[in-house]
Amino acid sequence: MNPLFPAYAALAAAIVLEVTGSSLLQKSQQFSKLMPTLGMALCFAASLYFLSFALKTIPLGVAYAIWAGLGIVLTTVVSVVIFRMSLDIAAIVGIALIVAGVLVMNLLSGSVVH
Repeated sequence: MNPLFPAYAALAAAIVLEVTGSSLLQKSQQFSKLMPTLGMALCFAASLYFLSFALKTIPLGVAYAIWAGLGIVLTTVVSVVIFRMSLDIAAIVGIALIVAGVLVMNLLSGSVVH
């Protein structure tokens, strides 16, 4: 098995948990609802744990760019689908630029571990 697989699997778990935590933060209504608040705290803590595992192999700048970039995209998708947020063209272009930056970093940068 490729030694990068567990690192990127941990990074994927960190991203999913961060997006879930952010969604629960919205549902916590400024920490006034106990269960979403507890779920949010657990998801954020677990996200950082998995991110730290990924950092054993993936450089910090690369891992954080992927974590933040995909987190933004997935959080936006959740916001549109679940919370019925609408996006204007500037928001769509901005998100596309974030995705482009993550792709350029991963496909073209020599600082990324492949």
